[in-house]
Amino acid sequence: MTDDPAVGLDRDGAVAVLRLQRPARYNALTLELKNGLLARLGELGRAEDVRALVLTGSGRAFCVGQDLGEHAEALQRDPATAFATVTEHYNPIVQGLVNLPFPVVAAINGACVGAGLGFALACDLRVAAAGASFSTAFTGIGLTADSGLSASLAHAVGVPRALELLLLGESFTAEQARDWGLVRAVVPAEEVLPTAMELAQRLAAGPTRAYAEVRRAVRFGATAPLPDVLAAEAAAQARLATTSDHAGAVAAFLEKRRPTFEGR
Repeated sequence: MTDDPAVGLDRDGAVAVLRLQRPARYNALTLELKNGLLARLGELGRAEDVRALVLTGSGRAFCVGQDLGEHAEALQRDPATAFATVTEHYNPIVQGLVNLPFPVVAAINGACVGAGLGFALACDLRVAAAGASFSTAFTGIGLTADSGLSASLAHAVGVPRALELLLLGESFTAEQARDWGLVRAVVPAEEVLPTAMELAQRLAAGPTRAYAEVRRAVRFGATAPLPDVLAAEAAAQARLATTSDHAGAVAAFLEKRRPTFEGR
């Protein structure tokens, strides 16, 4: 696919790897990096041969959130517009991750803070490096959460713990994140990307359209009334009934053989 100084996009078969590339600044989010992410997510959303994505950082961090030097300059120019980046960049990035038509795995290779944590929680599965640190960080600079954390963190760990993490802004470890259900596994740093790639390859070989319906259904079901959830599930099953993957898997079951999914 493509590569630029701030955001790299590589391919390994049906799996794409999206990499934040400001290692000297712990992948802090500048305008260049945010625009790069938006552009690459747009490419991925249009790609017909991608069936899973791994999101990761370069160097010793996953992403430490907004570059505060750039933010300070925006505040000096005009405090009234300094947070336009939330609606122009952060919200579309989170929506871009959530709305991709295939699963996303976060390979959290190091510090995961602020909007970086929001991006990680917008992914479907997460693998973290032993020694990686996590924090919401927002109240430490007099702010509230963005990048969907108000919802995604509460859904992941429950309202009481989400309030504790957001109000106090205390760091937590990869092991705590695992114990709270935020990450699937904690592995040595050198194994983070291979472990995430193994998960992504497994997902890429599965029923892609069914996965897309699962991603939508779970997020919708987290807040919608039960009658609406039941109706949405019924509509999704009706859509999947016409897929080649479903028909092929039923035939494979009846013939006592392993199904092969083609993502359509």
